[in-house]
Amino acid sequence: MHNVHFVGIGGIGLSAIARYLHQNGYRVSGSDIYETSLTSSLRKEGIEVFIPQKEENIKNPDAVVYTAVVKEDNPEIKAAKKKGIKTYSRREFLPFIVNDKKVISVCGAHGKSTTTAILASILKDANALIGAESKEFKSNARVKRSELLVFEADESDGSFVDSNPFIAVVTNTEPEHMEFYSHNLQKFYSHYEEFLKKAKLRVVNGDDEFIKKLDLPMKKVYLNEAKYIRYEIRNSLPKTIFEYKSREFEVYGFGEYLVLDAMLAIEAASEFLNLDEIAENIKNYAGIKKRFDILRHTDDFVLIDDYGHHPTEIKATLHSAKEYAKLNGIGKVTVIWQPHKYSRTVDNLEGFVECFNEADELIILPVWAAGEEKIEIDFEKYFAKHNPQFVERVKVDGNNVMLINKDKILKIINKGLVIGFGAGDITYQLRGYM
Repeated sequence: MHNVHFVGIGGIGLSAIARYLHQNGYRVSGSDIYETSLTSSLRKEGIEVFIPQKEENIKNPDAVVYTAVVKEDNPEIKAAKKKGIKTYSRREFLPFIVNDKKVISVCGAHGKSTTTAILASILKDANALIGAESKEFKSNARVKRSELLVFEADESDGSFVDSNPFIAVVTNTEPEHMEFYSHNLQKFYSHYEEFLKKAKLRVVNGDDEFIKKLDLPMKKVYLNEAKYIRYEIRNSLPKTIFEYKSREFEVYGFGEYLVLDAMLAIEAASEFLNLDEIAENIKNYAGIKKRFDILRHTDDFVLIDDYGHHPTEIKATLHSAKEYAKLNGIGKVTVIWQPHKYSRTVDNLEGFVECFNEADELIILPVWAAGEEKIEIDFEKYFAKHNPQFVERVKVDGNNVMLINKDKILKIINKGLVIGFGAGDITYQLRGYM
């Protein structure tokens, strides 16, 4: 198999696998529904990308791999089957990538991208596949001549159990993507237990309630093991400094959850490196796109893009944003939230209402449906205590964040800290692409 076509190549997970194969000498092509900065980057790297998806895009690849949201009536899937070309879901294709590697597999409802990227920075000579773009090596994939693979595993489709973990790293087991697990908690947790049992070594968040119930040999990491945590701003960049195992570590970013992610990465990496090497290499970490991603920074204005789309991660990141604003002498924090998926919003509605409590102002965009049927949600009623403003979209021009309804600018924000949360196209709105 040397010629692979990816349906949905513009997705962050599938694009990582496509890049990984391309860098390993495979002939790679792919398609997506519309053009994005990611599909443009893939083209510049030499990968043939078709927009939109249509039957003619399927030439004669050895295999067609498709993302989880692709339906059976997709024209490229139908064309492949008509031609007798083998098709694989991303999960089915995963063994081709991981089975010949010693995999450090990272999963969890939130924090896994950050933990994986920190691990990739520490284990600088390892292969890496991340569900976000590392600012250090400007990609979500890195190929090295190594048996090690740092891998962000995905629990949204249960594929993390197929990631061939040598070391299993679990940031948390908070229920998420429950539609895949038929809203069955037993089924959900059984996947985590299976994942952990497959690994030779296990590094886990010891404070996680489900982890506490498991009778398995595990290295449990507790946030209170950090002797101290302090924050600094250096050249307008956030830094978190903490002591762990009688050694001081410095990592890019802000917040207690970042410290926990870093500690998990340190523990996993200690199987291969000593603490002095880890402390030095962790400084290579420069953050990841769309995770506390500082897009603009002046004396009185900061614009941050964050992928947070679950109440727990939004609450933690918003608290970090408040701390960052204080250190920069900026008072007001404005949140722009694009709810991601109707099902997630309904399932976690109470959590979403509470996670914005530290916001000085809340702006709510329309739900990013991600292919779901619309569900009526009375946002005005449920979020009344925040007195939110509802707008169709935002547009960013320099340091001006414009709130827009029906092509009319309702308000311009150019002072204070503005942070956007969501896994939809809000990231492109904040970056001025839309």
